[in-house]
Order: sequence, then structure tokens, then C-alpha cells
Amino acid sequence: MSELTFEQMLEESLKTIHAGEVVEGTVIDVKPDEIILNIGYKSDGILTKNEYTNDSSVDLTTVAKPGDTMEVKILKVNDGEGQVLLTYKRLAADRGNKRIEEAYNNKEILKATVAQVLEGGLSVIVDEVRIFIPASLVSDTYEKDLSKYAGQEIEFVISEYNPKRRRYIGDRKQLILAKKAELQKELFARIKEGDVVEGVVKNVTDFGAFIDLGGADGLLHISEMSWGRVEHPKKVFKVGDKLKVLIKEINGSKIALSLKFDEANPWRDAAVKYAVGNVVTGKVARMTDFGAFVELEPGVDALLHVSQIAKEHVEKPSDVLSIGQEITAKVVDFNEEDKKISLSIKAMLAPEPAEKAEESDEDVVSVDIDAVIAAEAENSEE
Repeated sequence: MSELTFEQMLEESLKTIHAGEVVEGTVIDVKPDEIILNIGYKSDGILTKNEYTNDSSVDLTTVAKPGDTMEVKILKVNDGEGQVLLTYKRLAADRGNKRIEEAYNNKEILKATVAQVLEGGLSVIVDEVRIFIPASLVSDTYEKDLSKYAGQEIEFVISEYNPKRRRYIGDRKQLILAKKAELQKELFARIKEGDVVEGVVKNVTDFGAFIDLGGADGLLHISEMSWGRVEHPKKVFKVGDKLKVLIKEINGSKIALSLKFDEANPWRDAAVKYAVGNVVTGKVARMTDFGAFVELEPGVDALLHVSQIAKEHVEKPSDVLSIGQEITAKVVDFNEEDKKISLSIKAMLAPEPAEKAEESDEDVVSVDIDAVIAAEAENSEE
């Protein structure tokens, strides 16, 4: 029996490796784009940056140092030059695949940073497994531009798992809907009509503004934005504004809001300020053929009938008045219940001596303001 040479004994002491095998190696040297490992084989293993990670910006000297141990997978036993090619990212992907499978089966919520914004959705990487989140599953509302998600950490669940086709689909939308449902339930459990709550303007339309109350949206109609007139909601509010609102009505899942707080109601002391006989000042807000509406203060309008504008006959208010003009007049009628006030400039003018004896109740005219407004609307529709 012949004795083995040293080289033969050394070779026999080294293990046999196969492609696809997972081995543990010790880092011998690290370069920016390459790691060399001792894997207990006659040749050292080479781990390139491309086989370490999908991130091309990584400098390998920042992730490993001589003496470190790491598990790798044999990619090729011999690359043609006697070197063993290794892979780390494929091993991580294999393990990541198992991780994704478990998350899919357990409906686990995953968290990852958006690696890429694509035309049809977002791409994230979990344990070296690339997961696609379609645009339709990114949010509960349609978002045309997804660029704001670049580099952002998001939560999602796996809605489709197909390793054979390497198809992994993420869903963020269902988490948002579930969270909103939970917040909505909590919101409706604690609010009631008459409460004052804080909210944020979410959207502004021609007819009002939608206010996010933290679980549900409430509608602040243009008619409830102020005791005075609001020309257009966009002139008063913008998206992102924070405000306190009054819950006027709750009807199922619909919430009607108001900014017309009782303490700011201009009609609270109107009976004193606008008592019959008081002389008041206001601005002409709008005109009809019947007369001019004068704003005495935001939320309080009075009618100056055409017959009460001057001693002389006036055909129509626009012949002698203009929008925004400030006028002084006397209150000749006050109806607190219907919130109607009638004014007269004519009553302030000193009558001629001959006129005093001919004065009658016809000099004071009280007009149904609602009827005038209705007539205005009817004429405009025609």
C-alpha cells in the first residue's frame, strides 16, 4: 500500500461541493465590486457585486470585511479559470420567496421602501424578492402621478403569489380601506349633532367643501360657510386648511357641517340694532326691479323698496343706486321671526308742508323679501 502524498491528503481533506449547494464561507478580501471567501474548498469562492445585490450603487467594502462569515450558494464550481462562483442574492431570494409565501398565507402586513416607480404601478423589494403593486392597488382613489411614492416606505399585503411565474402582487388599497372603516366606526361612535370638531379641507367645489374629520368626510355647503354671503367656496377655503366646524346633521354615513355658530349669529341682537325708527347705514348688495337689497352687516340684509328710495318717482333702483354704494336709511319695518327688515330713505327726507297733511300709511311699504327673491329666480330661469 503506497503512502499518500501531502497534496493528496490535503485534497482529500477538502470537501466536495456542488452547484446549488449552500455553504458557509469566511471573507478573505473585499473590493468595491467583489468579495473573496474561503469556503473550505481547494479554490476560493468569488462573490461579485451583481450576485450580492440588485442595487448597483452598493460598495461591497461597506457591507463586509475580512474575517466575516456568511452563507452563500454555489453558482458554478468552476468558472473555466478554476474559480468557484458564488451568489448571495439568489440565496436571499430563495429565502425571501419562502418569506413571501408565509406572508401571503398569513395575510401579514409587509413594509418596504418603493424601489421603482413604473408606468403601471410601484415596485418594492422584500428579501431580494421584487413585488409589483399595480396603480389600481396603490390607493383607494385613482392617482395618475405615482412619483410622490419614490423612496417612500409603504405597507401592503401580498394579494397574489405565483412562484412558478415569479409573479408577486402587492395590495396597499385594502389596508387603506380597512383603516378608514375602522376610523369611521370610531368617529361615528364619538360624534353627535351639535358637536364642534376639527377637520381639514380635503376638496373644494362650486357648491361647498368636503372636510376630512378623521374617519369620514363631512360636507360644508356654501350656504353654511358664513352668516353672510359667500361668492365662491374657493375664495374662502383651500385644500389643507384646518378649521373647527359644527356638526349640523348626521344622516346615515352623511355628515352636514356648518360654520354658522349661534354666538356669531348677527340676528341675536338685531331687534335692538335695527328697531323701527333707527337710522342705519349699509351697502347695496344687489338690485331687482322691486328694490335694492342692502347689507347692514354680514348675514343681515334689508330691503329698500323702489318706492322708498326718493321723494320723486324712481322707475328702477339701478337708475339712482349702484352695487357697493353706501346708503343711510331709516328702519320702517322689522320682522324678527321671518328675519325681514324694510328700509326707507324717503322717510328721512323732510316733507313739504303741504305733504304733511297728505301723509298716509302708503309711505311705509313692507315687502315679502322671500317672494321677491323667488320672483328673481323665476325670471332668471326664464
